[in-house]
Amino acid sequence: MKLKSLIVVLLCIVVCSSCEQPPIEAYAVLPQPQEINYVQGFVKLKDKPMVVYSNELSNEALLLASYLKNDFAVEVTLEEGKDKGDVILLLDSTVLPDKKGGYVLEAAGSRITIKASTPEGVFNGVQTLRQIIKEREGRLTVQKALVTDYPAFSWRAFMLDEGRYFKGKEVVLNLLDRMAELKMNVFHWHLTDDQGWRIEIKKYPKLTEVGAFRDSSEINHFHSNVFDGKPHGGFYTQDDIKEVVDYAAKRHIMIVPEIEMPGHASAAIASYPWLGTTGKQIKVPCNFGVHYNAYNVADPRVIQFQEDVLEEVIALFPSPVIHIGGDELRYNAWKESPMVRNYMKQNKITSPGGLQVFFTNNISNFLASKNRHMMGWNEITGAQVNDYQRDGSGASQQQLAPGTIVHFWKGEPELIKETIEKGYDIVNSYHIYTYLDYDYESIPLQKSYEFNPIPEGLTEAQQSKVLGIGCQMWGEFIPTVESMNKKIYPRLAAYAEVGWTNPSNKDFDRFRNSLNSFIGHWEKLGIQLGEWK
Repeated sequence: MKLKSLIVVLLCIVVCSSCEQPPIEAYAVLPQPQEINYVQGFVKLKDKPMVVYSNELSNEALLLASYLKNDFAVEVTLEEGKDKGDVILLLDSTVLPDKKGGYVLEAAGSRITIKASTPEGVFNGVQTLRQIIKEREGRLTVQKALVTDYPAFSWRAFMLDEGRYFKGKEVVLNLLDRMAELKMNVFHWHLTDDQGWRIEIKKYPKLTEVGAFRDSSEINHFHSNVFDGKPHGGFYTQDDIKEVVDYAAKRHIMIVPEIEMPGHASAAIASYPWLGTTGKQIKVPCNFGVHYNAYNVADPRVIQFQEDVLEEVIALFPSPVIHIGGDELRYNAWKESPMVRNYMKQNKITSPGGLQVFFTNNISNFLASKNRHMMGWNEITGAQVNDYQRDGSGASQQQLAPGTIVHFWKGEPELIKETIEKGYDIVNSYHIYTYLDYDYESIPLQKSYEFNPIPEGLTEAQQSKVLGIGCQMWGEFIPTVESMNKKIYPRLAAYAEVGWTNPSNKDFDRFRNSLNSFIGHWEKLGIQLGEWK
């Protein structure tokens, strides 16, 4: 009888113990990790947790300390070289060695361990940790789990166009922080355009003395011919650029500068009229849209100018990739120039499209001599994706230089396959899915989220040539930070998950629920969201 009573008591203890176990609370993380295996219980952080790290991870440890202080008002103790602590940051060459940026996060026992084969991977794990810490009964806790995570694509980019409206260093630094939180790793910086030149080039000071300022700005919409009457201007000094590049590098974000050529050149030509095909003085345009002016690529002085500019750009940006734009070139300026027509004849170039490829290849060869890859919008292949370029002449027999990265933005998706078959890598920024200047009627949140950078019909080998995704904040009609933010957020989070999470792990309803915490975070930072859907 005593034995039976003991069994009953033990069973009651077991049952009561199981009843007391709190339910597993699934993480709400953006972008969604590739694999999460939950374990019962929570890791409870101390009031002043100890973060231990190896000396190669001092940057990541310092950032984690700043995040915990800013996010949760928690002061941490940092200890280098120890192997026991509350949060352990660890480099381990055996962790996901073939998954660049990947990491393993384990919340078990009384500690949290983040390990990866690279500091970038550890940093990505830190961003996940920030999102899974929750306050429960006055303590900061983390649901126990093992997270194995890595990006689906190596190129996860956000582009800011400052050629149209200059935003300034503090705005850019804020954007880099928002990108880092979402594990985006490429900041594509559009620094020159018809309406403004935003980067100091010491050899050509008029580019910023003249080209960085305009008298007014077109408002309402393209071709409205209505102007605000307010002068606008601004540019980044080379010291500014160095500061931004360093800030981004600490957050494992590569900055890819875009210096437009051979079109979108009006601000440069306004600064130095000899750069254009007519040699005439023009003003920095106040109206938006595609402009007639183009560089006179038949003039050796202009080619020297391009190389001089790129020399200074290369010295400022360690990125192995330099973007030259190359989009929306109107051929009229070349067709109407006797010098350009004669140059084409001498070089046996039969069309303006062929001349663009010829020019682009020369720039590509120059960049290759500096150990850089050239990147440009997909017109650089000779594809005539705009109506005003379709003159029936084609792109001659010129072939785009090998090693070029083609940035797809317009045209039939079949062009991606054709470009890959010719051996080029692709970044997919198909405008109908990724242009943040489009309103939420054109690209609602779910359409952003459901974009797949890999079009149908590609073999596995061809799919590997798609490096990833870029989303673009074109600036023609975003004069203020507020108007910009209303377009960026919350779609930025959708594009981040497109770039990071394997399609099999994507779920819009889950994403939408996880987005709530980010919306609260953005609002605390003073970011205004628009009327999105």
